[in-house]
Amino acid sequence: MAIWRSCSLRASMALRKTAVHAPFRALATQPPSELKKTGLYDFHVSNGAKMVPFAGYSMPLAYGDVGQVASHNHVRTRVGLFDVGHMVQSIFRGPTATAFLEWLTPSSLSSLQPYSSTLSVLLNERGGIIDDTIITKHAEDAFYVVTNAGRRERDLSWFADRLAEWNAGESGAKGPVEMELLEDWGLLALQGPEAASYLQALTSFDLKTLTFGKSAFLPIEGFNLHVARGGYTGEDGFEISIPPSQTVEVAMLLSKAPVQLTGLGARDSLRLEAGMCLYGSDLDEDTTPVEGGLTWVIGKERKERGTFIGAEGVRAHLRDGPPRRRVGFVVEGAPARQGAKIFDPATKQLLGTITSGIPSPTLGQNIAMGYVLSGAGWQKKGAAVEIEVRGKMRAASVVGMPFVKPRYWRG
Repeated sequence: MAIWRSCSLRASMALRKTAVHAPFRALATQPPSELKKTGLYDFHVSNGAKMVPFAGYSMPLAYGDVGQVASHNHVRTRVGLFDVGHMVQSIFRGPTATAFLEWLTPSSLSSLQPYSSTLSVLLNERGGIIDDTIITKHAEDAFYVVTNAGRRERDLSWFADRLAEWNAGESGAKGPVEMELLEDWGLLALQGPEAASYLQALTSFDLKTLTFGKSAFLPIEGFNLHVARGGYTGEDGFEISIPPSQTVEVAMLLSKAPVQLTGLGARDSLRLEAGMCLYGSDLDEDTTPVEGGLTWVIGKERKERGTFIGAEGVRAHLRDGPPRRRVGFVVEGAPARQGAKIFDPATKQLLGTITSGIPSPTLGQNIAMGYVLSGAGWQKKGAAVEIEVRGKMRAASVVGMPFVKPRYWRG
């Protein structure tokens, strides 16, 4: 083992505080000169990455001559490594941190066990989704929160305003909440059926005890790192948070054979097969979690009584049904991409719009997700629709998601 180098999220709590998924092409809005870089930019370039704009960052699309489908299949059958250091990592702490985050989200965080994670959503006053997020509870007064790079400015502004409001009120008087932005920290996702065996060779921690949705601080070849079991591909895997000074070393440690460096192209097809949303394509501020098929993130006891921002709009959709719903499709003939329109084959009534679509490398079929009008059974499995693809109507049917069965480690 290398000399112990300890600089973990736990240690970061004592550091100086920082004040308070369209296909990837749709988020590439900044000119190259204004793009940010993760701590692994030079690492990517040295490994032959093709860099493209994504969510304000220069990110790897693919590496060398390895195509998107080959990278996708390698993750499904072996193991791949993704740089997700563009994501925003934060720590919220304070005596009322649980209540504060339950005000910002509809999730039941008070019942979440220590070092357990949940997918959640930040809601605006109408119940629309500002962003989707992963929240990990470290203790009753400390949470690790990961949000999307493409929503960075919106999220940080929202957090700052809500923190000021909370701390100035009665709740803050019971104990203020503070936020620490883990600026420039690395975040790596090791994903695939061989991820656990690869990582196990680098740590004395028994990874069989770390089940899906759990996290821990692990000794990894002399590093002490926050490791969460989960990911965005539907495969078993781990997301590893890394202090800025250690990111390159850890990336080198985690990228030896059979691990294959994997870029945005494969990440998008993997997440869509897993039925996962990309903010900006499949979710936005005009979509409630009920419409987005994320009702399960709303705590059972909070659906009727919970006090959270946007509760009235969410409860209206729970009570009366949403006007539209996110569903999956299999499309015949040609892939339906974002923006393709969905129609009733008999009446030609416009039913909705595709938000994400690809030819699935795993299934050998064209798959897509999108929103259709509620009622008349359009959201039910087996419903037949037509989707306009390049001016031609293509037959499609509604199917359940995820398209590919997840293989998470649940013990």
